[in-house]
Amino acid sequence: MAHKSGFVNIIGNPNVGKSTLMNALVGEKLSIITSKMQTTRHRIKGIVSGEDFQIVYSDTPGILKPNYKLQESMMKFVDTALTDADVILYVTDIYETADKNEEYLEKIQKTDIPVLLILNKIDQSTQEKVVEKYDYWKEKLPNATIFPVSALEKFNVAPIFDKIMESLPEGPAYFSKDDLTDRNERFFAQEIIREKILLHYKKEVPYSVEVVIESFKEEKNLIRIAGVIHVSRDSQKGIIIGHQGKSLKRVGTEARKDMEEFFDKKVFLEMFVKVKKDWRDKENNLRQFGYEQQ
Repeated sequence: MAHKSGFVNIIGNPNVGKSTLMNALVGEKLSIITSKMQTTRHRIKGIVSGEDFQIVYSDTPGILKPNYKLQESMMKFVDTALTDADVILYVTDIYETADKNEEYLEKIQKTDIPVLLILNKIDQSTQEKVVEKYDYWKEKLPNATIFPVSALEKFNVAPIFDKIMESLPEGPAYFSKDDLTDRNERFFAQEIIREKILLHYKKEVPYSVEVVIESFKEEKNLIRIAGVIHVSRDSQKGIIIGHQGKSLKRVGTEARKDMEEFFDKKVFLEMFVKVKKDWRDKENNLRQFGYEQQ
């Protein structure tokens, strides 16, 4: 049998379950998941390989109208994902209608790339509502193959894989068959910390934060990690640290436990908080934090 390979790009609006779907398809937790918008900032690839295939899944930030340069960079990842895919997974859910960010839907309508529309969160709905949404999206995207799923419950996810395999072109593997992702260990350490910040802080604070791993030293039985949490304003530094350092300690404890599970090794984690004023609107800071177009 000929070898198949290709890029399967996951796009959609915020909070429809793109990262949950990605993790379900890859079988590993590569993308952080919270109920807040802008959880995914980068384009994260998850690689699934078999003897005669390799699928490179790509999770992208939720579609939005940019308010600052960071979000402009995030949307460049989405624009690229619409053009360099072999298969597009457009994720929506049972609550959403097609009038949200219609310009992206118009681009999908015009593409020659195979489109799989993933109607997510059906576990939160009734069969009648699911059928209604299925018909609604079939009218909007008549060329798409529609899959009603619950990514969280991993319900009806397997048929998506079968359809992807059917749609992939023949070609060699793009990565080593042992690779699970194109990201390094530092990236996942910083994403684990950022996930805890998204979970535990409110309002603008978690969106004003960027995490950088300054040191990652692997010893025989231990990984020593030093991370810096950058914030946009002086007032946010105090909020992140909290009274007597309790808030930062909670983030550090939870992040360390997740890292130990992810890396399967004991972790010693140090964290510091620094102010990098208005970093979200400064191109040199964005480049430093890895937001160059990929």
